[in-house]
Amino acid sequence: MRPHGERWRAPYGADPGRSGGRLHPDPPSPTRTEFQRDRDRIVHSAAFRRLTHKTQVFIYHEGDHFRTRLTHTLEVGQIARALARSLGLDEDLAEAVALAHDLGHTPFGHTGEDALASCLAGFGGFDHNAQALRVVTRLERRYAAYDGLNLTAATLGGIVKHNGPLLNRDGRPAARYQDGGVPGAILDHDAVQPLGLSSYADAEAQAAAVADDVAYDAHDLDDGLRAGILRMEEVRDVPFLAGLLDEVERLHPGLDASRSVHELTRRVITRFVEDALGESSRRIEALAPASAAAIRGADGPVVGLSPAMATADRDIKAFLFPRLYKHPRLMKVRTAAEAVVRDLFERFFRDPAAMPPEWQDGLADADEGRRARRVSDYIAGMTDRYALGEHRRLFPATPDLRIG
Repeated sequence: MRPHGERWRAPYGADPGRSGGRLHPDPPSPTRTEFQRDRDRIVHSAAFRRLTHKTQVFIYHEGDHFRTRLTHTLEVGQIARALARSLGLDEDLAEAVALAHDLGHTPFGHTGEDALASCLAGFGGFDHNAQALRVVTRLERRYAAYDGLNLTAATLGGIVKHNGPLLNRDGRPAARYQDGGVPGAILDHDAVQPLGLSSYADAEAQAAAVADDVAYDAHDLDDGLRAGILRMEEVRDVPFLAGLLDEVERLHPGLDASRSVHELTRRVITRFVEDALGESSRRIEALAPASAAAIRGADGPVVGLSPAMATADRDIKAFLFPRLYKHPRLMKVRTAAEAVVRDLFERFFRDPAAMPPEWQDGLADADEGRRARRVSDYIAGMTDRYALGEHRRLFPATPDLRIG
């Protein structure tokens, strides 16, 4: 495990000098590694800025203290970097993958994603990881010589594979893609810039995936409690959380509710991170990888949670699903938000001229599949408030998405 405060990279950490290269040749930077350049390009992208007004759980105008997709992303980046630092991984690659992992998310959180997936059911579906790849390889238009951000293959592979291989070693789709197949955007890009879809991602991307789970558990719990949708007494239904609450009450008797929430959520993060470091160190020691290639070729992820903490993770998610994500107050908003996305898709698909001129370009003779994907790209890139503004422009009535 990496000593506190010391910068180093273990032999199995990703080497920015062996990043897999960029699709379009770029001269090297005299001051930054390839992974630092990737991270910086992501931070300076328009898609990254738009995350500030995209829903995490609560619509942006419900309050200034709830997470947005951007603040969630920053928190994932911080946890991923901390994991990478202690495990001897390349911190910049871990952070780059973490900062890019949600660039493909739609307005209105998972509700918008579900709505677009339904609209695109006959046109290849919608997958937010594939959409993130489209954003960084096609849709960002900043550079004179090419579309996209021209990221390294290592970073792109981390974006699409941070949750595991997309193909089995025999070339068939992995379990989560067995029904619809691997999204075409990923297969198309893999054909011109191989991403190793049947192997695991670098350990840095695996760290980003663990960080995402940790952030979801802690921060959705935090937001739900602060919104009054969750109550402390029902949180005790999760044994892991009950133990943490007992610790807070023992150390700080009579603590006010707001500080109690923070003391609980900070302990959730700490326990998960410490467990991930211990479990990952054990896995790495057992594998004894001499290079990053050995990590990618392993039979399973090397960064992860112990069985006991994986159970706690499942228990928290099982608790949050019905009590927070499916709470009637939020479901009312989700139903209205889904209608907004469906309305926009149907209008733009029927009448592409209703989109801005740059989005209409080349659609005059396009088939339905290409038109549907262009409309999807336009809607997926919207912020919550932009989507609502477009709906108001095009329809006589727009739903009120405030929680009642």
